[in-house]
Amino acid sequence: MDAPSVPFAGLVWRDYHGVLLPYSAQDGPRDSGNDLAAGFARTPRGALLAGVHVAVRANAQWGPKVFEPTIGNQVTGPDAAALLASTREVYGHRRGRLPQGAALGRGYVVLEGFRWQGYSAESASLDLVSAGPGDSDTTARAVTRVQLQWRDGDWRVIGPPGGTWSGAASSIEALDGYIRFPGGGGG
Repeated sequence: MDAPSVPFAGLVWRDYHGVLLPYSAQDGPRDSGNDLAAGFARTPRGALLAGVHVAVRANAQWGPKVFEPTIGNQVTGPDAAALLASTREVYGHRRGRLPQGAALGRGYVVLEGFRWQGYSAESASLDLVSAGPGDSDTTARAVTRVQLQWRDGDWRVIGPPGGTWSGAASSIEALDGYIRFPGGGGG
C-alpha cells in the first residue's frame, strides 16, 4: 500500500458539536444529514475524510442517534459488534440524569494531523492525531489508528481492536512526522 499525498485545497472546516471536521465537495461526505456522514469518494482524500468522520461519530459523546447508525452502517470487521456494545456501555455510564438518547455535550478535541500507514483503492490505514484538555491545564495528544475498507460503494472503518478506540490509540508528545491539517483542524 502507498502513502499518497492529499491535497487540502477546497476543504471546508465545519463545526460538529465543538469539533471542527473537514468537508470536500468532491470527496465527501456527500450526505451529512441527521448528524451522520456518508458518501465518500474512492480516493485517498475520500478515505481520509471517511476515517475522520466515522471515527468521530462512532463515539458515545453524540448519543445513540449518531453512534448507533454510524457503527451499524459504517463500521465493519470482527470488532464492529464489540465497538457498538462498548459505546453503548460508555454512553450508559456517562449519561447520568440526561434523558435517554440525549447527546452528552459538546466535544473538546482538535484534529491536528495524520500519517498514512498505507492506501490502495480497496483499503487504507492512517494514524489520526487529536488533542484535547489534559490534566493540570495541559494539552493531551493521542494518535489513533483508523483502518478502512472500500465496501458497497463507500469507505467503511474497520472496528478497532477489542471494540474500543483506546485499543487503537496511544499518547504522543508532538506532531513530528505527521501531516498537519490546515485551517480549521490543526492549524
